[in-house]
Amino acid sequence: MKFILSLFLLCLPLGAGEKPNIILIIADDMNWDDCGVYGHPSIKTPNIDALAKSGMTFQHAYLTANSCSPSRASIITGRYPHNTGAEQLHWPLPKESVTFVERLKAAGYYTAAAGKWHLGESVKNRFDDVFEASTAGFILPSGTDAKPGKMVAKSPSGCEAWVSTIENRPKDKPFFLWLAALDPHRAYEDGALKIPHKKSDIQIPPYMPDTPEVREDFRLYYDEIGRLDQYVGKVVTKLEKQGVSENTMIVFISDNGRPFPGDKTTLYDGG
Repeated sequence: MKFILSLFLLCLPLGAGEKPNIILIIADDMNWDDCGVYGHPSIKTPNIDALAKSGMTFQHAYLTANSCSPSRASIITGRYPHNTGAEQLHWPLPKESVTFVERLKAAGYYTAAAGKWHLGESVKNRFDDVFEASTAGFILPSGTDAKPGKMVAKSPSGCEAWVSTIENRPKDKPFFLWLAALDPHRAYEDGALKIPHKKSDIQIPPYMPDTPEVREDFRLYYDEIGRLDQYVGKVVTKLEKQGVSENTMIVFISDNGRPFPGDKTTLYDGG
């Protein structure tokens, strides 16, 4: 069974023979309908919504896998999981893997990845540059005295290097950027947004209990989506300031569904 993803494409007219710049933005564990453009009443995503308004939205796009690295392996190779050699969670792509990135390099593109990696070491050399975010952003260390550990994020959102990657790219080549967030993957911690969501904003799925603990968990998840949306806005603003937004295609997707029951790693639509 396949899985729904959110995909927005900003397609703009190009001159004859002009190569478009391409940016792929990958959310980490975000449900397809947890944004304004797909009808969520509480999660505010004005920058993602603006991409959709000026481009196109997909109503029947699907993933090949329902967890992080197998999904990303399929995205970068164009293969089903059983043909990537990395079909299990945390398995690295084999060194003989063929990705679309080297095809773009051969066509004269500068290629860079910034943010979450999760594809293994052997294919990093397919990109000209890789700016990998610390995965400590979603590792919850063991606590003491039965208390939960605290998040030890060095790059809380995974998006911190996105704008600098655009800024420092070679200016004499078209570019492809693989921009992968850590948001809204667990673990969660307050402070993702200056104005956080309220517990009363939360839309509890009918199959989950409506308790204060569940509402708090969803509230923090909502906040990380809001933070991701802000970074999407920063990317668009930087492209506009550089005068290249009219020649840049932006694709926004999620690797799989949210990390809640009935979603990620399941065969339901939210997976």
